[in-house]
Amino acid sequence: MNRTLRLTLPWFAIALVALAAATLRYGVIEPASVARLCGVDGGPGWCAWRQWAVLGFLSYGYGYAALTAAFVALVARHPLAAWLAAALGFAALVLYCFEAGAFALLVGALRLLRAQAGDFMPGEQHRQGEGEVQPQP
Repeated sequence: MNRTLRLTLPWFAIALVALAAATLRYGVIEPASVARLCGVDGGPGWCAWRQWAVLGFLSYGYGYAALTAAFVALVARHPLAAWLAAALGFAALVLYCFEAGAFALLVGALRLLRAQAGDFMPGEQHRQGEGEVQPQP
């Protein structure tokens, strides 16, 4: 896989998760017309999914999931755990659990950046190899 694609793919996937969470919030949860439709005799079959989504942020479930993923990302130090923390953090941030979501997004993004940096440490690109003598200016 191309290095550029390998570095940008997790961030693009996080953006897709954020877009899906925003679509859920602004397209399904918040509109009054959808609330009226689902309030009358149960409404269509997908109203049960809407109700579960609403209960997810009323019970702070998205925030707890994001905090759990952030803790796992800190302990596991794996890129997938870091991505999951950032994605769940962004989703929680959009879906009304902004304290836990912001923390998980920060932890996940920083751990993902660190995982993508690999063994590259700042300043190593200018360092001479072991035992090499630098010429006089």
